[in-house]
Amino acid sequence: MDGVQSGDPAEAWRDFFAFAEAYESQADAIETAIDVAGREGYLAMEGPCGTGKTMAALTAGAALVRHTTAYDRVVVVTPVKQQRAQFVEDLRAMNAGLTEADDAGGADADDAAAGLENGDTADPLRGVALTGKRDLCPYGREGVFPEDVSTHDRCEDLRETTADLVEADGRSDDMPVAESALPADPEDVWWDPQQAGELVREARLDAETYRTLDGALETAGAESPYPRSQPSAPEGMTDGDGEDLYCPFEADWYARNKGSPVDFSAGEHWVVTPEEYLPAATERGTCPHRVMSVLLGEADVVVGNYNHLFDPGTRPLVAEVLDSSTFLVVDEAHRVEKRVRDLLSDRVGRDTLVRARNDCATLVSRARESDDRRAAVDDRLATHDVPLTAVDRAREFYDDLLAWVDDRVGTYLDDVERGWRAGDPADVLPDRDQEVPLRDPETDEPDDLTQWAERAGYDGDLWRSLATVGVAVEDAIDGLGLTRSPVCGAVGAVMTRWWERDHARYLREIELEHAPKQAEAANADYERVYTAGLVLFDCMPGEALAETFDALGGGVLMSATLSPLDVFSEVSGLATLRGEKPSAGDGDDTGSAAASGAGGADPSSTGGPTSAPGPKPTDSDRSRPVVTKSYPLRFHEDNRASWLVDATPFTAHNRGDPGEMEPLGESWNDTRDEYAHVLRTVARSPGNVLVAMPNYREAAWAGAYLDAAVEKRVLVDESSSNEATERLKQEFFDGEGAVLVTSTRGTLTEGVDYDGRKLAAALVVGVPLVNVGSPRVRAVKRAYADAFGEDVAFEYALTVPAVRRARQAVGRVIRGTEECGVRALADRRYTAGVRHSVHEYLSPAERAEFVRLTADFLGSQLESFWDDRQPG
Repeated sequence: MDGVQSGDPAEAWRDFFAFAEAYESQADAIETAIDVAGREGYLAMEGPCGTGKTMAALTAGAALVRHTTAYDRVVVVTPVKQQRAQFVEDLRAMNAGLTEADDAGGADADDAAAGLENGDTADPLRGVALTGKRDLCPYGREGVFPEDVSTHDRCEDLRETTADLVEADGRSDDMPVAESALPADPEDVWWDPQQAGELVREARLDAETYRTLDGALETAGAESPYPRSQPSAPEGMTDGDGEDLYCPFEADWYARNKGSPVDFSAGEHWVVTPEEYLPAATERGTCPHRVMSVLLGEADVVVGNYNHLFDPGTRPLVAEVLDSSTFLVVDEAHRVEKRVRDLLSDRVGRDTLVRARNDCATLVSRARESDDRRAAVDDRLATHDVPLTAVDRAREFYDDLLAWVDDRVGTYLDDVERGWRAGDPADVLPDRDQEVPLRDPETDEPDDLTQWAERAGYDGDLWRSLATVGVAVEDAIDGLGLTRSPVCGAVGAVMTRWWERDHARYLREIELEHAPKQAEAANADYERVYTAGLVLFDCMPGEALAETFDALGGGVLMSATLSPLDVFSEVSGLATLRGEKPSAGDGDDTGSAAASGAGGADPSSTGGPTSAPGPKPTDSDRSRPVVTKSYPLRFHEDNRASWLVDATPFTAHNRGDPGEMEPLGESWNDTRDEYAHVLRTVARSPGNVLVAMPNYREAAWAGAYLDAAVEKRVLVDESSSNEATERLKQEFFDGEGAVLVTSTRGTLTEGVDYDGRKLAAALVVGVPLVNVGSPRVRAVKRAYADAFGEDVAFEYALTVPAVRRARQAVGRVIRGTEECGVRALADRRYTAGVRHSVHEYLSPAERAEFVRLTADFLGSQLESFWDDRQPG
């Protein structure tokens, strides 16, 4: 292994492991991760609840950081808040075992800090959990900012003003005026710490300026040294006529030379979370977001969400810790493809296009008011080499673009519902989101908008200039003190990407979000019902994922549901790192190869892994090792019943429209009658039961039927706010013997821990495929066909993600060693050897363990299972 510091991490990892003994699969995962990352590679690991994935990943990373020079830090990203908390908890447990003084109430901060410099194994790993700026800004949290401005935008404006106020003019000696627990080491101190300190003193409540009735700003249970009202700069520091509002929390950060008054000792066992650094920073008068960034740069372990790694807008915050010395852990990795696709796709709403047009129009109008104002505008634009005529041309483009969008939407809606313009559109137009594709999703061709623009004389030079023009306009508006919050810079950047990006990987469309408004709030007739936006949809996030992974040292991608692992490797970009050619190019049908799962060991074995190192790397210099492993459920098989119910495929064709079939009526077809039997049989099972239907319409039907068919509380989930979903979940948890009916594609079937007695049985009805007629789904399928082969495109784009959703749902049941429960997948397609079978997309362990039976035997098998067991 390159960069060995002291000891062998393959042996030393046990010093970091927080518990008495590792499970067999856990030890294998740790040692495999260390070996693969030591060769600058990645481990893709599937392991159900109880595998110990979180501790395994942290242990491997800690051993690499402490016992090699190749890795300096561990960066963890997960999309689930509960999982972020689990990583923090496990890291604290690890540190508790590393420091003897913790047993007596915590190590002395000075001694521990000195020890950290030594880099010994026994030193705690400094950890920090990240959160968004909106959750950290004291002013934003307490509603001090104007309602029509986002916390992010307001913070950025205040930061810019504060930076201007503290900029050095040659008087500074670069010495901080306030102490820092974690001092920074800036290379270029362009600010004046003394001037920053003066701004802080001016803002404090005990300053003469603020001997008023204005109380202290408080947040997160902490009182700041500043008033609730935002301070304005003293007259001697400003050149403008208006008041310059600044942020005293930001000024304090400059007064400390960008150091932090909060260090890792503020957190339990040297792991700090927003619960610690937010109030601590607030009390000391320093920006909590800046404190987080300082902690981030000094941490051994950073815990964040997907946005921190994959979102181009958020990634700059953590850019300094994302390099070849970073060991990456991607949790819930089955979500990474869809989540990154969403993050990399662009959307510009119609209202935002209006604002961009008005930004340009405001500047043009200003220039026309007088010769002096024209000269001032020209001077500002000249710093960006942008003439006023270019701004006016951009205004014309946005104006014509808005007219084109309205016309295109109107034409589309004419086909959806003729006569919608005659009365109130809200009475006749569908109450759901709509997609308006601007090209055939299955054909690589220019979109309608691009073609219209070319005919109208808006060529590529104009589109490519919009980003530069937008930045120039924003700078001019700010510099001239015009009362606007411009958006044309960001809009121009999206317009540039719209023109330049290819038409195979990206689908252009208009998205109509169902958002009814009052008539007076609508600019166009259809806006009574929908909010329109231009969308540049990224069909193939694997390319961006591969670039991200390739820039880092190595790591682990893990989830309870990654199978088939060869498919995951392809769509996540890992196969690209390994130097593999896409399936379509090498003649190897890797989609069919998924039938053997991860390969290797007998999937029916208990405790051991199933491994598939995959094809040998190519001769490419950029080839990096990628290893895949699948581990079985560790808990004893006697505690669970796992069934594949052989019933008629629950497809839209077979089951019919639920809206046309009364839950207790006579219009049922045979398919619904068959599934009604399955539903009531499982719902009558002891304890709490989760029923997952393919969509919310089917969930409403199943809930209405079960409400009359079983003597239990029946709770029906629907597409609603997070708050409503949380209330429903809590109502389900608060009692025993209830049925919760939801969509398999909803938020209650994954990322929720139904531990203990919260859940005794989970039934998934049907294979939850997304709408195959959706333009986006068709475009993804086309892109996957081009990349991986026509014969596997449907499976990669639709079938595999659907089966993963089903597996996530049934995986909610058994969450601990003493828990008992039932798992059932109802639909013939889950069984082997039938038409359109998805059996091969279950994990190796699931294929071995799940037992096929017909609906007629379900009741007797349930009775037999629960005869001598208790739910939970």
